[in-house]
Amino acid sequence: MKNFLKTGLLALSLTAASAAFAEPVKIGMITTLSGGGAGLGVDARDGFDLAIKLAGNKDVTVVTEDDAMKPELAVQIADKMIQSEKVDILTGIIWSNLAMAVVPNAVAQGKFYLSVNAGPSPLAGAKCNENYFNVAYQNDNFHEAMGEYATQQGMKKVFIMAPNYPAGTDSLSGFKRFYKGDLAGEVYTKLGQTDYAAEIAQIRDSGADSVFFFLPGGMGIAFVKQYAQSGVDIPLMGPGFSFSQDVLGAIGDAALGAKNSGSWSHDLDNPANKTFVEEFQKAYGRLPSTYAAQAYDTANLILSAAAKADVKDADAFRAALKSADFKSVRGKFKFNTNNHPIQDLYVREVVKEGDVLTNKIIATAFTDHADAYAKDCPLK
Repeated sequence: MKNFLKTGLLALSLTAASAAFAEPVKIGMITTLSGGGAGLGVDARDGFDLAIKLAGNKDVTVVTEDDAMKPELAVQIADKMIQSEKVDILTGIIWSNLAMAVVPNAVAQGKFYLSVNAGPSPLAGAKCNENYFNVAYQNDNFHEAMGEYATQQGMKKVFIMAPNYPAGTDSLSGFKRFYKGDLAGEVYTKLGQTDYAAEIAQIRDSGADSVFFFLPGGMGIAFVKQYAQSGVDIPLMGPGFSFSQDVLGAIGDAALGAKNSGSWSHDLDNPANKTFVEEFQKAYGRLPSTYAAQAYDTANLILSAAAKADVKDADAFRAALKSADFKSVRGKFKFNTNNHPIQDLYVREVVKEGDVLTNKIIATAFTDHADAYAKDCPLK
């Protein structure tokens, strides 16, 4: 613990976070720790745990379980955590189909759910809830940024592709919302697919001037490797998930030069981010990913709220969450009326720093960007 606390305490405002809470806080983290999506969940877990460790607050307990990317298992775990473990807060889900299975039931039981990643459009719009906060984004956002960038760059005929599940459909909807050119093709693949020979053949014959794809985790690794081997010479771009730090090592140099979007990058120049990147590397021996950064912010938001209000006092705790009084690794951060972020979105390029593949920011796609579904949310 002492090693973690040597640097960056002022940047993280840990004095408040480390203060004793009125009541202990128990957090249930349901995330993906096995299978093809395990890298995403491991990074989210590690980022969340790091924030708790840095704060050094003994009033916080985190119970973590693996959902194995299975909605029915996630529901069972959530029910057990709520009914047997008596958690105050749930978090951790990576995949939107799992979030849609878990979140509505959890908030209906009066529990708070804070998303470290999944941001399905129904939960941002008509099915929003006062106890549901998304600390990451709404699913469309990163894709909207690439649609805007593609338009700015004068791309005329983009081939778009994503898995056929809620985040996949949201992703292509987001891209198309801001892309003003024509589509060379629009394909939805099977969730968990690893053979993309048919899709690559479609891309080759499409006449596209670029390819936008959203394939997180092992799906993206498989696609980019097969794409590079195919010899198709059409530039790739995607949201940050397609070229996140957790997959770049497995993809290799085939990712170099690819453009992608996100609300965070390890080279963002603010004190909280510098501390986070340094301490994450020290703790885990690798650069953090977007998933780790979002989970780290989520933990620090919970700590900041619990320092102000008793989690058992739902109204007070909700107001403390809404105020977002914490030092985000993204710099400025605030919630919209639907409890989703209003934030800047960047375009990044995959580069090599020494022997390590990573991303650097090359442009800002949006400033203070809000999601398209807040207007449908009855919260004010």
